[in-house]
Amino acid sequence: MAISPLDGRYADKIDYLSQYFSEAALQRYRTLIEIEWFIFLFNDLKLKGTKVLKPTELRILRSIYEEFDVVDAIRVKDIEKTTNHDVKAVEYFIKEKLKGGPIEKYFEFIHFACTSEDITNLSYSCMVRDFLDRDLVPMLSGIVQELYTMAVDNKSVAMMSRTHGQTATPTTVGKEIINVVDRLEKELTVLMALTSLPGKINGAVGNYNAHLVAYPKVDWIEASKKFVQDLGLTFNKYTIQIEPHDGLARVFDSTKRINNIILDFDRDMWSYISIGLFGQKIKKGEVGSSTMPHKVNPIDFENSEGNVGMANAIFEHMSAKLPVSRMQRDLSDSTVLRNVGSGFCYSMLAYKSTIRGLSKCIVNKKAIKDDLKDRWELLAEPIQVVMRRYLIEGAYEKLKDLTRGKGGVTKAALHKLIKSLKIPVTEKKRLFALTPEKYVGFAERLVDEYELTTVSGGCNGSCSGCSGC
Repeated sequence: MAISPLDGRYADKIDYLSQYFSEAALQRYRTLIEIEWFIFLFNDLKLKGTKVLKPTELRILRSIYEEFDVVDAIRVKDIEKTTNHDVKAVEYFIKEKLKGGPIEKYFEFIHFACTSEDITNLSYSCMVRDFLDRDLVPMLSGIVQELYTMAVDNKSVAMMSRTHGQTATPTTVGKEIINVVDRLEKELTVLMALTSLPGKINGAVGNYNAHLVAYPKVDWIEASKKFVQDLGLTFNKYTIQIEPHDGLARVFDSTKRINNIILDFDRDMWSYISIGLFGQKIKKGEVGSSTMPHKVNPIDFENSEGNVGMANAIFEHMSAKLPVSRMQRDLSDSTVLRNVGSGFCYSMLAYKSTIRGLSKCIVNKKAIKDDLKDRWELLAEPIQVVMRRYLIEGAYEKLKDLTRGKGGVTKAALHKLIKSLKIPVTEKKRLFALTPEKYVGFAERLVDEYELTTVSGGCNGSCSGCSGC
């Protein structure tokens, strides 16, 4: 009965992410920010009219968000039915939890000098930061490790390249995969540098107006900076009512680029499977087609491709829309932000599908070898380059006339040409010894020299909701 497949068909794969992206999770993060701000006012700033909170009082306060559960979330929603304001409902919920206790006399310092966006921007920044650190980065690191292992294992498996879909200079399976590893690592490094997201707690229009009137001797700019940094975030000094979301936009754009790399890999794997260079393990009981019994479809790479498309469409809109707000604020960012989990959840579905697809893949070494053998036209490139080295006029054109558009170019035809060339005997011997399988350049060395930088090992089962990838 779910409207979204994230909460329906795919729930068993990603429901653990509700700890970050559900309505209840947002309420919990808001509760955390409200309570930590309250504690900060008392124990750090020691504002006049407050007191230093005792360890027992701190435990009582922090237990509200540490033990926040579905019952609490439902209560917040019930309060919101009256307030018609979600952040104010959290404030009233906290007061309700503390009613009758030693802190009740200080209730007016809950949500003190705050606009709702002060609480919300910090909540989203903490939420996304926690998800990146605990789930997204480990998941991507696992993919990188899996691909690296696959590259090393197949670094010497020569295969024919295809540029424009046509036969091209040989490479190796390992080298093609290490290209993907390198791209992912570079962008993963960018993403990891963005996890300390921006945050602000500076009032209605970002000037600390009310703060300064209430406590004119407090350096509220430095106080806010300390509070935001204590949360593990980066302090944004200059804002309107809302934190402008540029930091979130950078995260969305980086994730989108990672997704595009995954998409590129998915499509290549699909293509290699379609021409038989990679096989797929058969799982007993699975059906590939409702009418064609022989089918074993590359559905995991196809599912990954589709989910990447969904994720990137969401990220594209959010990164374009969120940094834009009319004058000092409008509310259009609020409803968009509620979809942040959808973009990340579709991304995680894509990554899981790619990993599942990889786990089924078999490098069909015989098919790869058969695809490359007797493709003697591929040696037209090195022969004409050697000819150029020795200033033989029309080198490219001679090889073009011999090979272009002509299938079945033979070893004998190339050797006849080599024999006729006016080049040193040692060069002729090198060209005679060259075969399509040996013409792979530094492909193997490039794999050997690659060093992982973002991961130190494979899946260790530590991801939230992990089932061993």
